[in-house]
Amino acid sequence: MRPADETELAEAIRAAVGPLRLRGGGTRDVGRPVAGEVLETGGLSGITLYEPGALTLVAGAGTPLAEVEAALAAEGQRLPFEPPDWRGLLGTAGTSTLGGVVAANASGPRRLMAGACRDSLIGVRFVDGSGTVVKNGGRVMKNVTGYDLVKLMAGSWGTLGVLTEVAFRVLPVPESAATVMLPGIGLAAAVTAMAAAVGSPFEVTGAAWSPEAAMLRIEGFAASVAYRAGRLSDLLAPFGAIAVEEGREAVAARWRGIGDMADFAGQPGDVWRLSVKPSDAPGIIARMGAEAVRLDWAGGLIWALLAPGTDLRARIGAFAGHATLMRASVETRAKIAPFQPDPAPLAAITAGLRAKFDPRGILNPGLMG
Repeated sequence: MRPADETELAEAIRAAVGPLRLRGGGTRDVGRPVAGEVLETGGLSGITLYEPGALTLVAGAGTPLAEVEAALAAEGQRLPFEPPDWRGLLGTAGTSTLGGVVAANASGPRRLMAGACRDSLIGVRFVDGSGTVVKNGGRVMKNVTGYDLVKLMAGSWGTLGVLTEVAFRVLPVPESAATVMLPGIGLAAAVTAMAAAVGSPFEVTGAAWSPEAAMLRIEGFAASVAYRAGRLSDLLAPFGAIAVEEGREAVAARWRGIGDMADFAGQPGDVWRLSVKPSDAPGIIARMGAEAVRLDWAGGLIWALLAPGTDLRARIGAFAGHATLMRASVETRAKIAPFQPDPAPLAAITAGLRAKFDPRGILNPGLMG
């Protein structure tokens, strides 16, 4: 099914007699396999309101992300949270949609400074599991009542409702950018160095690590970037040699690869994504036995490449945070819960929410465990 508008979508959900497998652009095949009739949202497409002066954009959930980014770029603006493109990592095709980004709460390296997707989301419209149209939040910055429900939809992976329209706060594209790098620094030292950088007054908008280097991004007006990159280099000098990459396009390409996790694209093995306290990252990684790891968000986000079928949660034991199995075979995702199981009190709340918004249990049933 591919409804052309919100009314058709609501009618389709009301008429459904079994489970529905929701699909935006088909780029994020994450979670347990869902059996059911496919319901596509690609027909709910188009930018319905864009006011550059008000830093606000509203679009249908099926609008291609590329279309939104092109419209923003034409006005020198962007989505604050730097949505990643995981098609290479996950081995998927399709076209990323704005609603899919919201459903996954997909957020890139700039989350460190700008917050996650949900933090830029100011309004949603969606159809719940009973076929009722729900509107929450607003279409402009001054009208953001009901903010909690807006945030609730981000990261719900289509299990609470089918998004039809989303409204975002947007920001200007900075004039200049630079990456301050510590080549060859070890993981533990990198976490300490990134913490120092993020805690400094130099407004770091990205902090990542790979065996190549620890990388700190600075953005803004050209003179300010040059000054802050110099001061940050002085601050980090005790950690080793410093290199500075300049040029907005070169810096953008580097950080696009970091957000998309291009390093693991095409490599065999399962991919896990862990959200942790940055200072805990080295100890957790030491217990992984991973074939390769990368860090983002100053160590708060761990990407790990492991042998197929590895139950990473069982291997590392209890830890503060959550681990998501992002890429694995269908058989592995059926066996190992892709999403971190909730503790009992939170699981009860989650079940109550799903019972409220999807009383028949037909929206992506079983996807999240």
